[in-house]
Amino acid sequence: MSSFMKSSIGKKFFMSVTGLFLITFICVHLSLNLLLIVDDSGDLFNMAAHFMATNPLIKIMEPVLALGFLVHIIWSFVITLENKKARPVTYNSGDKVLSPIAPSKNMLILGGMVLVFLVMHIANFWWKFKISHEGLTAVHVMQAGVNVEMENAYALVAGFFKASSLYCIIYMVGAVLLGLHISHGFWSAFQTIGWNNKIWLKRLEVIARIFAWLIALGFAIIPLYFMIKF
Repeated sequence: MSSFMKSSIGKKFFMSVTGLFLITFICVHLSLNLLLIVDDSGDLFNMAAHFMATNPLIKIMEPVLALGFLVHIIWSFVITLENKKARPVTYNSGDKVLSPIAPSKNMLILGGMVLVFLVMHIANFWWKFKISHEGLTAVHVMQAGVNVEMENAYALVAGFFKASSLYCIIYMVGAVLLGLHISHGFWSAFQTIGWNNKIWLKRLEVIARIFAWLIALGFAIIPLYFMIKF
């Protein structure tokens, strides 16, 4: 097993698995964030954020998620460096999506940009939710007939979007970069784990592009909503 994990295919396999795991998290995260534009009172978003913060299973998964991000990022650099050493001369990729910045040719660059976006997101939201609690106030929400006190996560997130058009634009750019990264990574992950026959590979490429742009549009529409409405 250890020799498999040290091999090039083993590293790619594990990076593919962590990538699919992170895509699952992104879907959950997007579903929660879309509540920001569904209910302007903030109650739905606050209840969802409160559930995520207090659910024991979510608390267990948080360090697993963090480890998944670290492994995925570190191994992407390792694999890219190994590929460059093995093949110093680049080859023509078959990926025709925005050819000058084709995801298959620039996964490391796109991943680095997504990482910058992730760091900004952690600094502005996660850190305040979990560590400093800066700007967080309490709010009472009726939940199953019970008046529950919880942090007003909606006020913090919505307030940030309302106050900074620049951050809204950066957030939308980050969403597009995330979509580009996923558009190649999604089908490539399935190819690595064995779904690599010609029929399914073509189907997965189409599904990946549709899925990636739905993710990109889903995240981008949130700051756009606040820019237009407020």
